[in-house]
Amino acid sequence: MAVIIDMAETTRQHSRRARRGQDDARPLTRQALSRLSDDELLDLRFCDLPLSLRTGRLAHAIRRLRSELTSRGLRVQPRIWIADEWFTPDGIVGFAVPFYLAHPRLARLERRMMGEVEGGNGSWLMRILRHETGHAIDNAFRLRRRRRCRDVFGPASRPYPDRYRARPGSRRYVQHLGDWYAQAHPTEDFAETFAVWLQPRSRWRSQYADWPAIEKLELMQELMSALAGRSPAVHSDETIDSFASDRRTLRSHYRRKQARYRFFRAQAIDDLLRDNFAVAVEGDARQRTAALLRSARASLTRRIADETGVPRYTVRQILRTAIERSDELRLCVDGSQREARQVAAAILRRLVVIYSRGESYSVTL
Repeated sequence: MAVIIDMAETTRQHSRRARRGQDDARPLTRQALSRLSDDELLDLRFCDLPLSLRTGRLAHAIRRLRSELTSRGLRVQPRIWIADEWFTPDGIVGFAVPFYLAHPRLARLERRMMGEVEGGNGSWLMRILRHETGHAIDNAFRLRRRRRCRDVFGPASRPYPDRYRARPGSRRYVQHLGDWYAQAHPTEDFAETFAVWLQPRSRWRSQYADWPAIEKLELMQELMSALAGRSPAVHSDETIDSFASDRRTLRSHYRRKQARYRFFRAQAIDDLLRDNFAVAVEGDARQRTAALLRSARASLTRRIADETGVPRYTVRQILRTAIERSDELRLCVDGSQREARQVAAAILRRLVVIYSRGESYSVTL
């Protein structure tokens, strides 16, 4: 017991010296990072984190990504750096990956603070890396300016929405990251299509054969074949918002991030319902959304609880609130019953994820 106490005290002192930036403080090592408590981690600044893209699971995934690009004849190798979140800046041939993927101890902290780790398993990580590379390829060759790309994917100049109304039944978009993300914006549609095209042994020709989305994949094949062996038109690989110069503590980062999610959670039910169902007018004969949700209550509760691992009691409470808000907002079903049930399941799944973030599954409604 005494040894454990002494070790904890040593790491606390080390953490405090690193935060103060004293000249005589030894740099924090990856091994020492593994021994820190959550509170000690939260007191560290981003610039104090001993992180690298040269080792670990993230490094392996990046090597795999670069190999996939080379195997397709693409000379573009996006610059990748560590920051606080995933993002690809406009005009930059590269993208940022979140710090918590560069060390398993930080991944555990992310899960505790936010309830999930985006890109936390190998398959999910590769899907996001391919998606972000799609943005980087777009930037490298200014593909969004090409008339054919604008005609097929839509203009990139379209305002980027705070939220989007997904059509689960639509076959005009590929399925890749989930939440029908390709439907969010033309640039996301391009990146999602690129990711499906890049995936090794992808069977997109047969999988999307009778979907309108096949036109986008065939255009992607045409574009990438033409770009094979070519140097990019844009060479900017500037690093934006690197963690190396970020003096914020992880505590302040998570305080802001959790505040954003709390605000989002408070607005989520109404926003998701309004975005996916119509407002009834006087004499409207369409089925009310509340009635649809009531009729599917048992099957929705069972399905979402099984898929998410969240207790059925919690799912029922969230669904109850969605029914009450649908009544209050006077919403009705606009479209087929089949699609409406798909939308309802997607909304409930999203709400369960939002509301279950935190240290327990208890929900106050």
